[in-house]
Amino acid sequence: MTHNMYAYILIMAGVTFAIRALPLALIQKQIQNRFLKSFLYYVPYVTLAVMTFPAILHATQSPISGGLALAAGAVSAWRGAGLFKVAVISCAVVFAAELVLSAAFML
Repeated sequence: MTHNMYAYILIMAGVTFAIRALPLALIQKQIQNRFLKSFLYYVPYVTLAVMTFPAILHATQSPISGGLALAAGAVSAWRGAGLFKVAVISCAVVFAAELVLSAAFML
């Protein structure tokens, strides 16, 4: 089975262009529906979350340390910590959790 990489790139470019161009071509007036406006407002955030969440859990040696870091980051962000603080706290939690887990599996 041969794979044509250029065909895949062309299809991806066409789909990406269609997703962005079709709403501009089909919708001529401003959207008045509150539900549709709020839905379109949150779509980028949901897309980012859906792409980021699995990476958080699988970027570490153990999904447990990724989950702990996710929880620690969410709690620190909820309490008003900035982006840098949340990142440092999450990295520290992953480091500590990996140390504990590796020590636990060494015994």
